[in-house]
Amino acid sequence: MEGKEQEPDERGEPEEPGEREGTEAPEEKAGEEKAGEKKEMPGWLELTLTVVIALAAVGTAWAGFQSAKWSGVQANSYASASATRTESTRNSTEAGQFVTIDVIMFTQWLSLLNQEILEGGAERPDGQYVPDPDRASGALFERFRSEFKPAMQAWLATRPLQNPDAPSTPFAMPEYQLATLQEAVRQLNEAEDLSAKARQANQRSDNYVLTAVLFALVLFFAALTSRMRVGPARLGLFVLGLVTLLGAVGLLISYPVKV
Repeated sequence: MEGKEQEPDERGEPEEPGEREGTEAPEEKAGEEKAGEKKEMPGWLELTLTVVIALAAVGTAWAGFQSAKWSGVQANSYASASATRTESTRNSTEAGQFVTIDVIMFTQWLSLLNQEILEGGAERPDGQYVPDPDRASGALFERFRSEFKPAMQAWLATRPLQNPDAPSTPFAMPEYQLATLQEAVRQLNEAEDLSAKARQANQRSDNYVLTAVLFALVLFFAALTSRMRVGPARLGLFVLGLVTLLGAVGLLISYPVKV
């Protein structure tokens, strides 16, 4: 059986196979070229978008670096504050022990002195007191701590056994100062300063993280701009990304730098 004969064209000649299929209408070709032109981006926009992406990438890296630095400052400050507060507690406890010793010795001395006065073996101190090492009160007075003796002498100078307006005990005198207690107060204040420094570093780290988020948003807008067709939408996304970039850069410049 013979194959189907080829139909002749208008010129009377048979068409070659695939001739119709390989030929496209001029209108369809022009439509494809026009659609391709819509996807193209102007040179100035492409260059500006590249610069925006580069700045956003650098800004993101710098913000992440600074955030890590300030997080380190926060951790170190909190650790130092904790150690300093521990030392303050230790010194405060030691100062409390010294106060207890001074109170006990003063009470015993006052009791012994009063007993000796009643027995007639000692005179009532009148502004001055000279301890007698041969008596129990004098021997105990000599054993007072060096930090307690100035307050004791100042208290005796007020004639407390005769003057009703005198302070009731030498512990109310301004001369009674404990070095360990002063050191404990100083360390406590230092610990509070370190804690405040840690909180400030934490806030600065959070600020840099927020700036990194803004730079990531700039990259997001840039990606959408590059895929959007020509029109108001592309221009709007580009302007939005540019404004976000300027705001993020402004914030980045205003933040303190830790190196």
